[in-house]
Amino acid sequence: MRVIFMGSPGFAVPTLNALIGAGHEVVAVYCQPPRPAQRGKKVQKTAVHARADELGLEVRTPARLRSPEEQDAFAALRADVAVVAAYGLILPQPILDAPNRGCINVHASLLPRWRGAAPIHRAILAGDEVTGVTIMQMEAGLDTGPMLAVAELPIGDRNAGDLTDDLARLGASLLVDVLADPANFPPEPQPGDGVTYAAKIDKTEARIDWSRPAVEIERQVRAFAPAPGAWFEVNGERVKLLAAQLADAGSYAPGEVLDDMLTVACGEGAIRPTLVQRAGRGPMRPDELLRGFAISAGTRLA
Repeated sequence: MRVIFMGSPGFAVPTLNALIGAGHEVVAVYCQPPRPAQRGKKVQKTAVHARADELGLEVRTPARLRSPEEQDAFAALRADVAVVAAYGLILPQPILDAPNRGCINVHASLLPRWRGAAPIHRAILAGDEVTGVTIMQMEAGLDTGPMLAVAELPIGDRNAGDLTDDLARLGASLLVDVLADPANFPPEPQPGDGVTYAAKIDKTEARIDWSRPAVEIERQVRAFAPAPGAWFEVNGERVKLLAAQLADAGSYAPGEVLDDMLTVACGEGAIRPTLVQRAGRGPMRPDELLRGFAISAGTRLA
């Protein structure tokens, strides 16, 4: 099958690999343009771009797909189908219509829950027990198209990085199944009830508010690990909290450090960090942090 692949971050790489492994002809790869990244602001290719280069595939990085020239170039590929996984651009109707079988999306949620940009983070933040992947026939609306296949995955204690990796593998496998036997995966309209929207993550959401219940802060830690990292401020410095456990607390003020293990009182309960990171340093255990960065019991964290 002649396939156009459209994706950008690491989540999309397993799907690209699976298409190649299944013997499909990937005639072009579309992804976001290289952009400055990290502290050095060095221009970097997306994960999909880098993988496509390794595979020797043609890569296209248009800033948008609205021009007739871009749409004509897309249609000229004469694809049977376009597979989309976290691409990052809205597809205009001429793009959706160009492949013989249209455009199929690998979406990291159980639609119609968590339509939109950040379904993995939002599922963790909301305390969802189960998430999954939906293979969807795309249409003009935001993740509103009919579903071709669904697979569930318990969230458990996974953080966003782990859950992204697991859902990426699950979605890649399911997508290959759908393409291999379309007759077994007829389109089904999404339910009208249970629609939620996963708004793009704002970095300001990563700051920890110790007045919130510990159970919510623990979710926040997992939702923002490994990046951007939930954080608090102490001694004028930001410290990222990359992993934590729930703990008991007596009658203490929210944000008060309770012991020499950096257990912190919350609005309800307490949080005991298990992995932290200072600015410019690598991740470390709390005891490693405290050896060179004193945070004594009774300290109030901001």
